[in-house]
Amino acid sequence: MSSGSLDRLTIDKSRQPSAKGGTGKRTRLVAAVSVVLLAGIVLLLVQRHSVAIDTINVSQVYPTQSFTLLNASGYVVAQRKASVAAKTTGRLEWLGVEEGSRVTSGQVIARLENKDLDATVRQNEANVQNAKSLLEQAKAELVDAKQAFQREKELLKEGIVAKSEYDAAYARYKKAVAGVAGAEAGIHSAAAALRGATVNFDYSLIRAPFDAVVLTKNADVGDLITPLGAAANAKAAVVTIADLGSLEVEADVSESNLAIVKAGQPCEITLDALPNARFRGVVHTIVPTADRTKASVMVKVRFVDSDPHILPEMSAKVAFLEREAKKADQRPRIAVKPEAIVTSGGREGVYLVKGDRVVFTPVTRGAPVGDMVEVGGVKSGDKVALKPLDKLKDGSRVSLAGDK
Repeated sequence: MSSGSLDRLTIDKSRQPSAKGGTGKRTRLVAAVSVVLLAGIVLLLVQRHSVAIDTINVSQVYPTQSFTLLNASGYVVAQRKASVAAKTTGRLEWLGVEEGSRVTSGQVIARLENKDLDATVRQNEANVQNAKSLLEQAKAELVDAKQAFQREKELLKEGIVAKSEYDAAYARYKKAVAGVAGAEAGIHSAAAALRGATVNFDYSLIRAPFDAVVLTKNADVGDLITPLGAAANAKAAVVTIADLGSLEVEADVSESNLAIVKAGQPCEITLDALPNARFRGVVHTIVPTADRTKASVMVKVRFVDSDPHILPEMSAKVAFLEREAKKADQRPRIAVKPEAIVTSGGREGVYLVKGDRVVFTPVTRGAPVGDMVEVGGVKSGDKVALKPLDKLKDGSRVSLAGDK
């Protein structure tokens, strides 16, 4: 190869990559990654910096809870309850009530087939009328016989008639007296037969024994009704009724707590069916026998306040009170434990839990209700922080350590 050719073999430095430019790109990439990592670390630290708190719910309470001596459960029971049936056997022809119907004492609520009994009543009524007519005839005969006897008696004194005629008039008179007595007895007999027929007819009319409400309908029109229910497919009771004015709560009280309960003691009754209502009650009686299987004694609590929504067999809870509840004691209160109330900026309030943060919510403190205090500014069911309150402030991030 000639020297001229070697001189042409040169390196073009303009096409080589710039070392300075490559270093700058790497620096910017490292910086960006560092920023992202730093942001992630900061975010992780912030997320981890939350206060674990215990919480409590704001509750709706009643002042009577603060002077309740004992609680017991039981059921509403009607003390006057009857299965109404007929005294005679027959087929049910008419039924005039259904469940929920109100009936009064003596009201006809059902009727058995009674055409034959009605005919017997009409026959005996006619017999009474016939007996009365016979009595009128006997009385008329007695008047006539008495007058004839008096005439014969006067004529005998004057010697005008024979003694035999006088005796005949006297016998007729005595027979007329006996006839009147017999006719009167006939009236009594006919009247007695009429009363018997009427009673038998009345047995076919099923009446309510007292003012009550129909609880169940046990038979329908066409069913055979019999007092003993011995016949096939026969029904004994037509309806079951209860006097809602005699409703009481039968509650089981443990033997160990029986000393707390006494007759006439004021109570407060709550029903599962009416959770927002409170009813005044009073201990009516303590049944003088124990249930050995439950080691309890039945206590009957009478309702002081009546309400049409109270029905037999409803489950109930009874609070035996230290004193009688006043109207103000029956008004529900919104309350919270006093330990949950803090002072911030000169105002009392609670830390209301909203999501993963707490918000300082001012409240107004009221009267104490047992171990709680009445408050305004929050509502029942709100969740508030209970502890540690000294580590919280408005807007603090929290995690729930456990609810109480």
